[in-house]
Amino acid sequence: MFRSRFYRAAFLSLLVAGIGLSAATPQLTLSLVRDLGAPLPVAGLYYVTNLAAPVAGYLVGRWSDRSPDRLLWFRICSVVGAAGWLVMASAHAVWVPFVVSAVALSIAGGSMAQLFAAVRDELSRRPTKAENRVIATIRMAFTAGWILGPVFGSWFGGVFGLRALLVATASCVFLQMLPLGRQRVERYDVPQDDHHERRHGLDHMMPLLIFTAVCVLAMTGDTIKFGYLPIYMAEQLHVSDSVRGLVIGIQPLLELMLLPVVARFADRFGPIRAMTVGAVLGLSGNVAYALSTSVAGLFLGQALTAGLWACVGALGVSIAQSLYPEGVGTASGVYLSAIPLGSAIGGTIGSIGVAAIGLPHVFFIPASLTALAIVAFIILGNRTARA
Repeated sequence: MFRSRFYRAAFLSLLVAGIGLSAATPQLTLSLVRDLGAPLPVAGLYYVTNLAAPVAGYLVGRWSDRSPDRLLWFRICSVVGAAGWLVMASAHAVWVPFVVSAVALSIAGGSMAQLFAAVRDELSRRPTKAENRVIATIRMAFTAGWILGPVFGSWFGGVFGLRALLVATASCVFLQMLPLGRQRVERYDVPQDDHHERRHGLDHMMPLLIFTAVCVLAMTGDTIKFGYLPIYMAEQLHVSDSVRGLVIGIQPLLELMLLPVVARFADRFGPIRAMTVGAVLGLSGNVAYALSTSVAGLFLGQALTAGLWACVGALGVSIAQSLYPEGVGTASGVYLSAIPLGSAIGGTIGSIGVAAIGLPHVFFIPASLTALAIVAFIILGNRTARA
């Protein structure tokens, strides 16, 4: 894989982007409260702006599918994202970050989607039996960035301030273009003979939309975990700060280790089947959270949830592209927008669920939703195999 100049550049680009985004994301609500004086409930609503991501992802994907150079929209999204982070860094009114997130950062999220669309174009042009491993390896860079970024962000924000941290994130979002230089990736059009009829419209997109909706069901527990697991550990289990950090930080590390394993499993047994196994692991992880009365149970839940997110990261975008092969830019944008959408929905479910049934039993709700996702994956896999 690393013999390809483009794949090497894509790997480095996602590493830089992952570090920048993960450095700022955990600090955003703190920045709203400390620098802009937002009340905590108002700051918590910031993530509702993720509901705009699917619209932006779809539009950017459609425009990308009409552009001869797939990387054009990757670069446009990167510039828009860098500008958005700079505006947030200089904001003095509470409403500014909300507008910037809903508009500029939603568009910026399309950069990774279009980079993966370019990867798919290259794989279609030069097929390989290890395509799942290629995508998983490139995705590993973003996961590695999310391991390094929060550590860097905590240090940088503490030393230089949160506004300076947002400027650093803007720099990373802009610099993700640097590894690619002036490379072009020509859009790959599905040959007429390979895809008997070039169909368009909502009906033909239904498998993609259904798959994306099912993935949203499986992802909802992640926001609940990040929002409420630290509270559960601090207030009910009374564990130290270092142990809490270890519990939260172990998942992306395990996910990074599992990405190549998941890719090999998918190459052998099929990506939909691997995704189903991932959803079973996610269900088990949520049950482990809900039933845990000690840190050991939470570590188990994190290990199981890492399996789900390894499948989401390594296989999800590839499956989405295969379900809508004549519009891989649209497919990538729609699927990857499911992650922030799942975050917004999960945050809402978590708020209602904690008030209704408390911690840790709130995790039975995402467990139930993941169970529905497992059934849907099985049905989708059977129909795809027959097709």
